[in-house]
Amino acid sequence: MEAVKQLAPGVGIAPVCAGLGVSRASYYRQQQPQGNPSKPKAKPVRSLSEEEQQQVLDILHSERFVDQSPAEVYATLLDEGTFLCSIRTMYRLLAQHHEVKERRNQLRHPNYQKPELLATAANQLWSWDITKLHGPAKWTYFYLYVILDVFSRYVVGWMVAHRESATLAERLIAQTIQKQQIPPGQLTIHADRGSSMTSKTVALLLSDLGVTKSHSRPYVSNDNPFSESQFKTLKYQPQFPKQFGSIEDARTFAQSFFSWYNHDHHHSGIGLLTPTMLHSGQAQTVIQQRQQVLQAAYQIHPERFVHGLPQPPAIPTEVWINPPIVTTQAQEVQH
Repeated sequence: MEAVKQLAPGVGIAPVCAGLGVSRASYYRQQQPQGNPSKPKAKPVRSLSEEEQQQVLDILHSERFVDQSPAEVYATLLDEGTFLCSIRTMYRLLAQHHEVKERRNQLRHPNYQKPELLATAANQLWSWDITKLHGPAKWTYFYLYVILDVFSRYVVGWMVAHRESATLAERLIAQTIQKQQIPPGQLTIHADRGSSMTSKTVALLLSDLGVTKSHSRPYVSNDNPFSESQFKTLKYQPQFPKQFGSIEDARTFAQSFFSWYNHDHHHSGIGLLTPTMLHSGQAQTVIQQRQQVLQAAYQIHPERFVHGLPQPPAIPTEVWINPPIVTTQAQEVQH
């Protein structure tokens, strides 16, 4: 900068800075007096005293104004004949105390726990839900209630009704539990948070029967995946109509569909068994028969099986709704 200062009178500041590669702004900034950094900055005469600042904060924190913006507080006080400070000063005081935000205690939504449910056999964990079926006219619906065994995917109970009702749901659940001969303390029933599912009527029934109830988290669609998947299978059937002419038509279709689903549908999620095979305890016999067929085919043409003797899909040993996440530390302990 000394070189710029020496050459500038004869050549000019701009050419000298350009030739030396120095920013003119840096040169001018160094020529300005720096002042005394140790000297405290004088407080403006017009600023509020500490007592006045505390008075403004007390007003802003008061129950009357705690949920009001500084502009609203300013206008209200002004209408009442009181002036404390400007709106900007109110914001500056709040900023000094890190309060430029909602100052009242906000409603905190409960932290719903993720349901982690395990089934290792049939009739341990059921999932149920209700879906709409289009009726003969616009905005008319029939309601299909379905109770599904999560382990076997077997539809243990279903019903088609004119409306969604906690009383009807209670009746279906009670009849299904009786039909399956479920003892108290064995079964957990999972559902979403529809009005029928969370009704007091259903809750009291489950309590009386010794059944544990479980619900999905609010606004979480994948906490009830098995019922949702079953409804998708229903509605993606080629024979599924766009609308039903009457409730009798809906019941006739449902009866035919659930008979096929339980007894003839080879489900990919349960080793290509039908739900009936797994639910009724026939799975091991079916797997052994399949193994014999595959072994016979292998003996005839072993060259066609490049990976050796083929194995049928395995029988599932456990089914989870939201399996727990195993941390890296837990994995290391397991190994």
